[in-house]
Amino acid sequence: MRLEKKATVVSTSVATLLVIIKMTVGVLSGSIAVLASAIDSFLDLTVSLFNYFALHNAEKDPDDKFHFGRGKLEPLAAVIEGVVISLSALFILYEALSKIVHQQKMTNMQDSLIVMVISIIITACLVLFLNYVAKKTNNMVIKADALHYKTDLYTNGAILISLATIHFTDIYIIDPLLGILIAIYMIYSAYPIIKEGVLMLLDVALDEEDIEKIKNVLKNNSSISNFHYLQTRESGSHIFISVHLVFDMDISLYDAHKISDEIEEQIAKLFTDDKKCHILIHMDPYDDSHTQGHK
Repeated sequence: MRLEKKATVVSTSVATLLVIIKMTVGVLSGSIAVLASAIDSFLDLTVSLFNYFALHNAEKDPDDKFHFGRGKLEPLAAVIEGVVISLSALFILYEALSKIVHQQKMTNMQDSLIVMVISIIITACLVLFLNYVAKKTNNMVIKADALHYKTDLYTNGAILISLATIHFTDIYIIDPLLGILIAIYMIYSAYPIIKEGVLMLLDVALDEEDIEKIKNVLKNNSSISNFHYLQTRESGSHIFISVHLVFDMDISLYDAHKISDEIEEQIAKLFTDDKKCHILIHMDPYDDSHTQGHK
């Protein structure tokens, strides 16, 4: 098993353990903050499962059924993940507001404190492991997973501080207020995940900076007289680029093909090693950009 997949198995196992512990104590104590942390750990579990699924399937080679591969699994998983996060945040928000209205108090405070301390220690160890794997493999999925769990450390730390404050002051409204803040933060974090996933599913073009880099490669090549119909899209870790290159009419097919291969290599070098570029070049003997229905 690849080291990246081992990392997702470890993170999934850790998230499962944290969900069980936090959910049990959260329900027994009535702490909205601990319950929110439990739901966040459940989301971590979901993310880790998605990451394993994406790593296992998205990198499969194209076949007779999927001619362009399964790269769209990654943005699809991102959209589902973002929706789940948003729905969970709304549930936390409802529970927090309900607790404020009914003025419910917390119980088993000591158990809640112990759980959050254990959670912070376990999460810190997981972050160290994921950072090690990310540096060794340079895998973007593992880097994102490490960053996600690192964010959890800050959230769990805030919850621990709030529980300690409640323990010494008996100001119970701190708990639902913190739950509201966590819910707002979760929705705020989910929005860019959903947006990026949807745009990728809709085959959004690469950003302007990358497109300009591609255009500069084409403009600086003296072997072609012009180019048009430059189209780009991204699917997970795969980048698809197509373009029409205009050659002199007297150039041989061999020379045009050789030049096209050189341009493909130059464009592919614009992107990092974790991105796989699929470049399709159409060789034109003259500029036909005004005779077809392209833009």
